[in-house]
Amino acid sequence: MSKICSKCGTVADDNVVFCANCGEMFSTTNTNYQQFTPSYDHTAEFDPKDISDNKVIAMMLYLMSFFGIFVALLMGSTSPYVSFHLRQALKFVVAETLLSICILLLCWTIIVPIAGLILYIAFGIIKIVCFFQICKGKAIEPAIIRDLNFLK
Repeated sequence: MSKICSKCGTVADDNVVFCANCGEMFSTTNTNYQQFTPSYDHTAEFDPKDISDNKVIAMMLYLMSFFGIFVALLMGSTSPYVSFHLRQALKFVVAETLLSICILLLCWTIIVPIAGLILYIAFGIIKIVCFFQICKGKAIEPAIIRDLNFLK
């Protein structure tokens, strides 16, 4: 069985005293064997009732893109869970808009439109993954988008 660093989540052998990644000292108790929750998983921050009451609105944000954001804003939901997913959906809209501008400006090249198409497909797949995570009641920042540090 391996140890998991409680500070950074690095997996280490049982005989290791310090984490090779962050230098955290492993204690002799079993506290280092707990499940590591990534910093981009915010599910524990939300009330389970809030999650179950607002799943549909959160799903709509990823399925309907800009229109879903517009509807969610009009509904005036004060749910922290919906607000979290609204920020993530807005990041998608901004990233897709910037991608569209780059493709339009560099449409005369062959590589940029092809790379843009691949990114659009990746965004679509990530949105589908987000949809299914919401079905499970999760609040996880989407891949690629989580690295955009605006709208925290």
